[in-house]
Amino acid sequence: MDTIRRIYWPAINLIGPGAVKEIGTEIKKLNFKKILLVTDKVLRAVGVVNNVTSVLDKAKIDYVIFDDVEPNPTCKNVNDGLAIFKANNCDSLLSVGGGSPQDAAKAIGILFTNGGNIVNYEGIGKSAKKSVPIVAVNTTAGTASEVTVNYVITDEVRKVKMVMVDPNSLATVAVNDPELMVKMPAGLTAATGMDALTHAIESYICRGAFRLSETLSLEAIKLIGESLEKAVTDGTDIEARSKMAWASYVAGLSFSNCGLGIVHSMAHQLGSEYNLPHGVANSILLPYVEEFNSIVCVEKFAKIAEALGIDTSEISEEEARRETITYLAKMAAKLNIPKLSETAFNIKDIDKLAAQAMLDVCTGGNPRDVTIDDIKTIYKHAYYEILFAKRTLEHSGLAY
Repeated sequence: MDTIRRIYWPAINLIGPGAVKEIGTEIKKLNFKKILLVTDKVLRAVGVVNNVTSVLDKAKIDYVIFDDVEPNPTCKNVNDGLAIFKANNCDSLLSVGGGSPQDAAKAIGILFTNGGNIVNYEGIGKSAKKSVPIVAVNTTAGTASEVTVNYVITDEVRKVKMVMVDPNSLATVAVNDPELMVKMPAGLTAATGMDALTHAIESYICRGAFRLSETLSLEAIKLIGESLEKAVTDGTDIEARSKMAWASYVAGLSFSNCGLGIVHSMAHQLGSEYNLPHGVANSILLPYVEEFNSIVCVEKFAKIAEALGIDTSEISEEEARRETITYLAKMAAKLNIPKLSETAFNIKDIDKLAAQAMLDVCTGGNPRDVTIDDIKTIYKHAYYEILFAKRTLEHSGLAY
């Protein structure tokens, strides 16, 4: 209790149905002269971006749009966006989308004020100066990049996802409006929702967890257990969308201040090597990684089970731990998340993937010590769909 904690989250947070309508007021207070709106072509095509620009137009706020962000934003995306920012004499950023536009905007903001190449900022706290101001309008209930000090950019030359943990990248205004999420298709809702669940679980059990982060994480887990399936089944269910928006938001506040673990370390490699969507990668790996981790924090997994709505009144903590792992696997299947064997993943790549995962920023936060052989084994277990390996092992050489 006597440890000093430095807590980061945006200065202004707007959340709830219709929240995006308030951004004009906030931008006027901040006195922005010209905004670079960072987004992707899909969100522009389906009309989500129009919901934001209509507010800007009504408030007579000047802006230019950069919509070339890819699902896993690259160094090229960042450099192209920065060039448009400079060419139009912009002084601020407005990101509209899920994690990809949010992360790209953070990288553009950091590069403008600090200079250099984005690869120079991989790691923890590498920038010296605060980003230009960012208004981050989130459109998915998953990544929570709009409220975190983290961003991820793919180095397309090395095929590596670079993780940056940098308080200087934190947005000034974070917006979570569930009305912007109703057009999100079921598959994306499922993947981003499982991403939020991964954030909540990893932040709850990670080495850096503390009282506030644990409270936020458990609340996020509870909200996801209550609403994710409903949001996937009926995207217009505004109550379910609102609960998922809150879940993603509070899970983001948690992991931004305490860290994550090797689900993310391993998922980042699947994204950079095979361009697998981040939420899908997390969903696939989550039960297998947490089977490995849960051995050292059984009591926490019993609390996770309770938060998910599993009846733990007449079972032991060990039984609750196993129930939680089973729940995660069944949830991924129920939401039609593909199996690892159904993706572009190649089992022959595990040496490279595991080596890179060991170097990932998130690995240090994992609650259980991990070796490169452990990571290889977990990839194999996910590929061959082996849970509770000590009892059901069918493939030699794969046991923990």
